[in-house]
Amino acid sequence: MKIDSPKICVIGLGYVGLPLAVAFGRRHEVVGFDLKEARIAELQRGEDNTLECSSEELASAAKLSYTADPESIRDCDVYIVTVPTPVDEARRPDLRPLIGASETVGGVLAEGDVVIYESTVYPGATEEVCVPVLEEHSGLSFNEDFTVGYSPERINPGDKAHRLDSIVKVTSGSTPEAAEFVDALYASIVSAGTHRASSIRVAEAAKVIENTQRDVNIALVNELSLIFNRLGIDTLEVLEASGTKWNFLPFRPGLVGGHCIGVDPYYLTYKAQQTGHHPEMILAGRRMNDAMGRYIADRVVKLMLRKRIQVVGSRVLVMGLTFKDNCPDLRNTRVVDIISELTDFGVEVEVCDPWCLAEEARISYGIDLISDPASLKKGSYDAVVVAVGHRQFAEMGADAIRALTSGDGVVYDVKGILDKSKVDGRL
Repeated sequence: MKIDSPKICVIGLGYVGLPLAVAFGRRHEVVGFDLKEARIAELQRGEDNTLECSSEELASAAKLSYTADPESIRDCDVYIVTVPTPVDEARRPDLRPLIGASETVGGVLAEGDVVIYESTVYPGATEEVCVPVLEEHSGLSFNEDFTVGYSPERINPGDKAHRLDSIVKVTSGSTPEAAEFVDALYASIVSAGTHRASSIRVAEAAKVIENTQRDVNIALVNELSLIFNRLGIDTLEVLEASGTKWNFLPFRPGLVGGHCIGVDPYYLTYKAQQTGHHPEMILAGRRMNDAMGRYIADRVVKLMLRKRIQVVGSRVLVMGLTFKDNCPDLRNTRVVDIISELTDFGVEVEVCDPWCLAEEARISYGIDLISDPASLKKGSYDAVVVAVGHRQFAEMGADAIRALTSGDGVVYDVKGILDKSKVDGRL
């Protein structure tokens, strides 16, 4: 196969798959495949509700088409799988989307084809889980009739500075020839360059520890925040002072959600436990970060009690639902932990978020959103929790947000975006 003429299929057109399909679609013939027909129709109209690609960027991919029909991808040479890899209720890897995508690809796979996985997995998953599915559904033999590559995604949803082409791409392949092909394919669209790993397992491990490292570091800062609160010290002031040293890492306390940092460590710990090792530090960090929503709700309730505000039956506004600032992504948002805990206290909670789709919030979490901050009425709430640092909330400022409370209500700033002298508490 010549590197300048493959026909590529990208399986899964979400936050990862769509930017990849667009980038390849500027140079190569590409078919974007997704099971959701509504998503296909939206993209065909030149719209992207994830806001990762503008209408102009979609239009620039002149060689990109979209389909929900598996038969329409049968003539492709390269299949790139970018489906989600979540965890189940027991926080074990849920590989069903990955297996389903592998079944789809296996049903159309032909001799000489290459299958590349970008989904985050534990070391060994591509060859131990995906390859057997491909063989079973295609009737072909691995590394004889088809080859496999792994190139972990590094998309940061909502980040307009660090884009696909400006982030070094790790690549790997199941044979030396496949590794060379995969590396050259990505090099054709990634201006930052590529890093060819020696094996698929190395590339898988490299990806899963990127977010595990961040998770552990955030857990440390979260624990420091709990300690400093007991000592009556402002955590952000401490971090600012420590940050004057050149090698101090600039992590901040907060909720850890999303599809990566809050999920990927469980893939690594799952595999570690299979080998007989109990990963104490990683799991301790996960417990700390998963407990932050409950901690924030407890702090808000205590602040209300200090002001003699009746908690049961009170009204609290939570500002922000997405898992990060200025992004519509609701996946694994931990703001719901704050909402759930406040509800358990007998609080009536309302949620405002101008970024995410109201229908998605309703379907995913059963939450009826207030989408427009301007529609919020002054004096309506006993407390306001600024849970996400959307620019609209920062632009409102502390005075306008406090005006939403009735009398001397509580304002708690999770993200530290407001004047600290005008809020009752912050992480």
